[in-house]
Amino acid sequence: MNLDTENKQRVRTICRSCGHGGCGVYVVVEDGKVVKIQPDKEHPVSKGYTCKKAYGSIELQYHPDRLLYPMRRAGARGEGKWERLSWDEALTEVAGKLNQFKQESGAESVVFGHGTGRDFHRFVYRVANLFGTPNVLTPGHMCYLPRVAISKLMGMDISLCDYDSKPACVVAWGSNHLISNPDENKGINLAKTLTNGAKFIVIDPRRTKLADKADLFLQIRPATDSALALAMMHVIVKEDLYDHHFVENYTTGFEKFVERLEEYPPERAEKITWVPKEKIIEAARLYATTKPAAMQWGVGIEQNINCVDADRALIYLVALTGNLDVPGGNVIFGLPPGLPRAKFSLFDQLPPEQHAKMLGGDRYRLGATINRITPHVVWDAIEEADPYQVRAMVIFASNTLTARENARRVHDVLKNKLEYFVAVDIFPTLTTELADIVLPAATWLENDNIADYWKVHGYVFPRNKAVEPEGQARPDHLILNELGQKLGFTEHFWEDYEESLDFILEPAGLTWDEFREMPYLQTDVKYRKYEKDGFNSASGKLDFYLHKYEEWGYDPLPGFVEPPESPAREPEFVEKYPLVLITGQRIFNFFGSEHRQGDYLRRTHPDPMVEIHPDTAAARGISDGDWVHISSPRDQVRFRARIFDGIDPRVVSAEWGWWFPEKDRTDIEVQLESNINLLTEDAGGLDPGMGATNLKGLMCQVEKAAA
Repeated sequence: MNLDTENKQRVRTICRSCGHGGCGVYVVVEDGKVVKIQPDKEHPVSKGYTCKKAYGSIELQYHPDRLLYPMRRAGARGEGKWERLSWDEALTEVAGKLNQFKQESGAESVVFGHGTGRDFHRFVYRVANLFGTPNVLTPGHMCYLPRVAISKLMGMDISLCDYDSKPACVVAWGSNHLISNPDENKGINLAKTLTNGAKFIVIDPRRTKLADKADLFLQIRPATDSALALAMMHVIVKEDLYDHHFVENYTTGFEKFVERLEEYPPERAEKITWVPKEKIIEAARLYATTKPAAMQWGVGIEQNINCVDADRALIYLVALTGNLDVPGGNVIFGLPPGLPRAKFSLFDQLPPEQHAKMLGGDRYRLGATINRITPHVVWDAIEEADPYQVRAMVIFASNTLTARENARRVHDVLKNKLEYFVAVDIFPTLTTELADIVLPAATWLENDNIADYWKVHGYVFPRNKAVEPEGQARPDHLILNELGQKLGFTEHFWEDYEESLDFILEPAGLTWDEFREMPYLQTDVKYRKYEKDGFNSASGKLDFYLHKYEEWGYDPLPGFVEPPESPAREPEFVEKYPLVLITGQRIFNFFGSEHRQGDYLRRTHPDPMVEIHPDTAAARGISDGDWVHISSPRDQVRFRARIFDGIDPRVVSAEWGWWFPEKDRTDIEVQLESNINLLTEDAGGLDPGMGATNLKGLMCQVEKAAA
């Protein structure tokens, strides 16, 4: 913290205005109020990049709609009637209720949860594991964590692009990197790499701005990524472009893997993916022969039935070409020395008999290895007591009704079926309206924390508080720390939650007060670690044939299956729903369902948009800006059309996370009318390992709406 004057400060910190934040910023504070946010040009990951969501944080910080006090429902759920509580009253009631459910129905009858990770989620697991429930609901079943889980099963951590070592080729696979800015890297790193002359391959259903910069653009049918990756490896093996030394010395199961590749020649992949076979061959050759090459892939490939197969196919593609853990390739960076991961979450405190009760753990076995569950198993347990009755949920930082699949079901469960519901958030949302207790959370500008200690991009940063919380809002970490004590686990929590930061930093020989003055901690990067250490698998090598998958009853080799809804369905279905639907493209102004309260971010993107090809629109009498209805076998939603020739005429792409804070939150029909999750399904035909849901590759119809 740099003190400029007596009443003006400039605080160095980390922006967390989006769930994939981590950009370095300076926050200028005058008379105790945030007045300006500036980029940190010395930050090693964001390198002076800051997006408009950071600047929009000032308006949201002082927005009149913020939750500022603990509240208890004073009427029926969804009526919008509330009464204020003190923090002690609220947490005492919550802890008492949860302990009552635990005594009467077992700890598993309580589900904890959170939205996209924002550095406090390990506190959620710490509380849940001590309490004794194996059930924590997150977006992780179909967002980033499938690649974490399958990498661990392969005996390694996830591998990330080593942009600082100047890749000669980059593949952006389903990753609109300049917009999405994922956990491990920011778009500025890719931009600098391309400026330095790297070859660039973009694989995406949409012609993004990145695609316009590509040497080769492959416009893929949504949800067919695994088939394309297997076809590229078919070419690489057939043309002897793979790394023989790596394959022969550090892998097993290659012969069986090659047999599987025989099923995916470019000619077959062209029919599946809609990518011309000539482009598949060209992309395979360019990636395999341009060294080093880095692979950056987005979470969209994980949001369908082929989730884990796409992830492991891309990992194999990296390894097969000799780009795994090499400078400029995909590197396993790890954490700075000594910092804990599972240790803080206290997974060892959850008894094995309780872990065995994880909802869906007997079906989605890979997800169970990293303690992640898919949503429908929670709703099943609430509605049908299958396999037991879930009675309560405590959710942090998640507008669950907007964000989760099959929104009608979610609304019915939360409003009418769940016995007790606690929501913790910064703003009132459709989800908080259904809660029994609502607790006000602090913003990223209002709390100290250690940023990115759960990531593996090689850095950990101090996130310094810039201002005191508004009203009685509290950081999520502090709420969880106090809830843990109220539940009876005082010895595992701290009088001051900043002591927990000391605990995290202790293995690195630092205290929070010392670390907060430092720019960051960095991993000592080492390459080709497998040469010395091998892989943390049963064979000690990278297995192309996964025996554990075979043991679980899954396919031990990656493959491709048609999504439950696809152009390959029966003609009657396809005639009624002829268009392939993408749900969830990133919106630069927002993150998920967040930030729609602020005029700064909303005024340039006021309405939910769906991209439609000009030919598709013309055939339906749709003009740019018209309101349209998108329908699926489940429901119908209302969006505004954006005519866009960068999308295949057979595909439409709709935004997600839409609700309307400016409208009556108790009018659920108005609030749900543009929620794309009315069209998504939460069960049936899911990825077998993770339970990933089909958010990409659905089928729909689009028609012009009445004025």
